[in-house]
Order: sequence, then structure tokens, then C-alpha cells
Amino acid sequence: MAANRESLHRAQGLVGCCAFLEKVRKSAASLRLPEDVTSSHATFTIIITVSSPTFANMVAQRYTLSALRSTLSAASNAPRQSVATSSRTFVSSPYSRSDRPPTGSFPPSSHPQQNDASSSTFSSSRPAANFGAEGVGSESKQTHFGFKTVAEEEKESMVASVFSSVASKYDVMNDAMSLGIHRLWKDHFVSKLDPRGGIKVLDVAGGTGDIALRILDHARTKHFDRETHVTVLDINPSMLKEGQKRFKQTMYWGGPQVTFQLGNAEQLDSSMPVPPEPVRGPNSKQPYLPPLISEPIADESIDLFTMAFGIRNCTHIDEVLKQAYRVLKPGGVFSCLEFGKVNVPFLAEAYKQYSFNVLPPLGQMLAGDRASYQYLVESIERFPTQPQFARMMKEAGFHLPGSPTATSLGFPAESGSAPGSEDVAGAWEDLTFGVATIWTGIKL
Repeated sequence: MAANRESLHRAQGLVGCCAFLEKVRKSAASLRLPEDVTSSHATFTIIITVSSPTFANMVAQRYTLSALRSTLSAASNAPRQSVATSSRTFVSSPYSRSDRPPTGSFPPSSHPQQNDASSSTFSSSRPAANFGAEGVGSESKQTHFGFKTVAEEEKESMVASVFSSVASKYDVMNDAMSLGIHRLWKDHFVSKLDPRGGIKVLDVAGGTGDIALRILDHARTKHFDRETHVTVLDINPSMLKEGQKRFKQTMYWGGPQVTFQLGNAEQLDSSMPVPPEPVRGPNSKQPYLPPLISEPIADESIDLFTMAFGIRNCTHIDEVLKQAYRVLKPGGVFSCLEFGKVNVPFLAEAYKQYSFNVLPPLGQMLAGDRASYQYLVESIERFPTQPQFARMMKEAGFHLPGSPTATSLGFPAESGSAPGSEDVAGAWEDLTFGVATIWTGIKL
């Protein structure tokens, strides 16, 4: 069973992309794509698929270039009917109608092209320890929730609201964000780490368990390892429950190799309150899931610390890195998979147009939740560039390895260097032209 799951993950990625494109085709009228996005979106869709020959062949069987153009043309020429906004609201609404950035536009202080060392978002005059926060001398420190500035104490509940909303549709969300390729990225992420030997893994922000499942399957099928243990830690109970449901269908359920734990990535040295379990009636159709636990993670107790598509949602990224360094044993590895900055200029523009003009209305169409997708897109733009995040890892104490030699979905991996980033060269590997990136650090 475990031996076939890796192939299943890849097949699901391809099928997910095709299903995603099919939904776009069938619901073109509701997407409201601006005319000037049509060509760039088509270009992005075509080019991102050829990052893997297998992926390209699969997509080519269902969608030709002319078909994609027809789909996008139909969308852009469709009546611009209003899309109903989500009925769910954040604890503190991220946008009012008056302050939401126009479609396809960016506030001057947060334009994606300003994500360099001199930008207002990542100002070199701001200490690294205060990354993501403003108003250090004020009573209430400020941070960013997407493009909106909010009080630090508000962001955690706002992010929790987003992921509680998308928990049951998490794979649908990731398919939309990555055109289905996220499964291939995760496969490569785990294969590159090559977990084995009965190690202890902490998968932070790993609620749905997809990384944990890949780690255990890899260790079992590649190295006959039945001892490796993964602690899946997440701040959101809804996400952890989805992970429990997923694991309940596997051989690992009820065994000693996986634990689901509630915890805050910025405060791994302390536990957090566990919400009461819902009361199940005698005729409840919901599967029984054991209560969640929460307990501190001890110093130097972890061999491998993983985090996939989660760190950009944290209020204090520097605190997450400090906690990762604290809990890792000497020789332990920190590895983070996250959306990066596209490293091909014309493709970067296409991806930006796709992200801001397609994904939010698509979120409304697929999940009835435009606001969450709007936040997720903006959180990607707010995240540091590849060299900036590598420097944050270095400042947290991590040793940055040399340039990687693995391949990235059919293409040679990027060397992990960019103009002006020689001091952190080799700390990251770009996947699919930098749409996603893997950063790796070692605690010596």
C-alpha cells in the first residue's frame, strides 16, 4: 500500500490540475478575467506545465494551446456580473469595500517588485528580529495580514479564521494555487530530505498530514524504516482534525509513528489550551477522532524540522526560526517548502496576473470563499525573497549548505544564488521557476 502511494500522489497532482482546468472551462463566465490578462494567463498555464515532461504530456492530452486560448477568451468576454462575497467574515475583517486594492493593483508600499533589500516592507534599517512588525515603540505593534496592516494580536485569530474556513477544502485550495503541481513539489521535498533511520521529525503547520504521510511512506518503502516518528504540529484544530481523518485511512493509524499535536510555531517551548472536543451523538456520522494534545517541544529533541506552505502565515518568522534551531539536535536539519518569487521576468508578470485576477474569484467559485484566497495571494507577495529568507535562517544560527545538485521537476535545480546573494548561496532550490522554493539549513 505504501509502495504505491508515491505514484498515487503524482497521479493525483496531474488529475488535480486537469480537474482544476476543467472547472475553469465550465465556469468561465464567473471568472471575470480582464482582457489584458488573457494572454499572460495562457502563457503562464502553458509554461508552468512544461516544468515536468510527464506533467506536460498529461495536460496536452486534455488541453491544446488553442483550447486554452478559447477558454480564457470566453472568460474575458463574459458579462462582468458581480460575484457574491463570502458570507464568512474574519474576526477583524481584512478588507472593507473602500480599502480593498483594485484588481491587479498593488499598494505602493507592497508592490511585489519592491521585495528587495531597499523596499519599505523589508527595510534594511529594520532589525531582522522585528521582521514583519512595525511600530516597535508603540503600545500595539503592527504587522501585515496580506496587504492590510493590523495589530499583531489580531493576526493570529485572522489567520486561524482563514484556515478554519479552508480546512475541508485544503487540497482544492492548493490545486488552485499551484495548478495541481503542489503534490509533485511535496514529493520532491520529501525525496530530497530522504528521511530514514528511526529519526524524530517535527512537521510544523502540517495539520492535514500530507507531508507526514509522505515522510513515513518514504522511510518505509525506501529504507524499510518502521521506527521514524513524525509529530504533526499545527495551531489550528480544524486542520489537525483533517489530518487525523486522512491518517485514519492508512496503516499508521493507531500506531506509534505519528502524533497530532496542537502548538504555536513561535512558542514551541510552551503548550497551548486545547479546545473541548465536540459532543458526538449516538447516531453521529462523524468518525471518532482522538482528542488533540499540546505539550512543549524539548531542546535538542528533533532530528528533522519541516514546514510546508505555513511559515509565511506566522506573525514573527524570526521567532519560528529561533524555535526550530532550539529544538533541533546538533546536526539536525531545518527544511522549508514555501511559495517563492518567480525568477523569469515575463513569467513573473503572468503569475502575478493569475494570482490576483484569477485566484480570488476562483476561490469564490470553488469554495465559496473569496476573502481567504485573496489573503493567501497577498501573503505570498509579502513573503521575503529567496535571499532574504536565507539570511534570516543564517541569522537564526543555521549553517547554509552548498549549491544543491538535485533536479527540480525535470529541470536542473537552481544554484541557490542571485546577484548580491553570494553570502547565502546554496541555501535554497527553486521549483518550477521559483513559484515554490525549498530552503535548507543545518544546526551544527
